[in-house]
Amino acid sequence: MDHQSSSSTKVERRFIEKNRRNQMKILYCKLNSLLPTHNSKEQLALPDQIDEAINYIKTLEAKVKMIMDKKESLKGLRKRSPTCSISPQIEIRELDSTLEIVLITGFDNQFIFYEIIRFLHEEKIEVRSVNSSRLRDSMFHVIHAEIGKALFHFGAAKVSDRLKGFVYGSTSDVEIQRDTWDNDFAMDNNMWELQ
Repeated sequence: MDHQSSSSTKVERRFIEKNRRNQMKILYCKLNSLLPTHNSKEQLALPDQIDEAINYIKTLEAKVKMIMDKKESLKGLRKRSPTCSISPQIEIRELDSTLEIVLITGFDNQFIFYEIIRFLHEEKIEVRSVNSSRLRDSMFHVIHAEIGKALFHFGAAKVSDRLKGFVYGSTSDVEIQRDTWDNDFAMDNNMWELQ
């Protein structure tokens, strides 16, 4: 009886071992199918397949780490980026014949400062001084300008309104056309009076 039981145990062990080997072959095939060299015509030996899988996994881990590092650095750049959008603000004070213009902008809309300087130059308003400073994500510009005698009595408010309209975008084409029409009408009246 002992002989029969030992022989059936041996058969069972062989059967279990055979199933284990078949299961391992299936797993190796699945692992090999995930490798980028899977479609190559030459079949690698089992130890080489495992080495290839290990190297491929290490390569993927390095790529994931590199991408995560890049993502973190981009997040950090976004948090401290000087180009974040800040709405421009302007405040204009009239002091006798002087205009004090305080302009606050983000770094992405610095063109507003240059446009204001250009506008003042076109209106024959002399820029006396400009102080600019940076605070976090903003630029502060303080412009001191001298209003000419021609603009002193009636033009300072108009210049102020046009600058605010330029910064805040509230000056419509209709307002500009109305101003132009009013100026043309005033010139026509002056011509009639001269005649």
